[in-house]
Amino acid sequence: MRIFIALDIDDTIRERIRIFMEGVRGFAPEVRWAGAESLHLTLKFVGEKPPETVEAIKTALRSIAAVPFEIAFRAYGFFPSPKAARVFWIGIQSGPQLSELATAIDKATHALGIPREEHAFSPHLTLARRRGGSGAPRPRKGDGLNYSFQQLQQKLSALPEPEFGTMTAHEFFLYESQLSRSRARYTKLECFALGDRGLTTGTDPQKS
Repeated sequence: MRIFIALDIDDTIRERIRIFMEGVRGFAPEVRWAGAESLHLTLKFVGEKPPETVEAIKTALRSIAAVPFEIAFRAYGFFPSPKAARVFWIGIQSGPQLSELATAIDKATHALGIPREEHAFSPHLTLARRRGGSGAPRPRKGDGLNYSFQQLQQKLSALPEPEFGTMTAHEFFLYESQLSRSRARYTKLECFALGDRGLTTGTDPQKS
């Protein structure tokens, strides 16, 4: 099973992002755009694990104590840089609770033999990736000037900075990712409440 841990996005914010994407995607037609319905805020990508390890991860995540917190979605940017852009993203602003939750998840899964993150947590929502390129946010060997996002950058520079809204995170999820040629399908395997060590009810699949 290919799994990761993430926060879901409120429907109102998701719809605002969808409308924004529909308005600008024509300025970067050659890149691969994400489906707004599948957007999520990744806290940790785990990767392929057997079912028994997935169950151990669920147990570890249930032990994490954290409180609800607010997250604001605004602005945008390009990784690793505007001139060598591989990724177009939306910015996320929050208090220390968000990075503390990511750190707690990283620590809990590391106790099960899953490698710790090598870099500091950098929250963002990926909207589009250059085809054939890595989605990693940091510079990589072979990065160079490209024009995949040039027209989009010019369009956005003439517009006000986008604001998508603020939500309160009350829970996080363990997801399964199933890849196909057309797109990835994300399914919520389990939900973990913030402010309570207990498991919340409901395991509805994430729309794909």
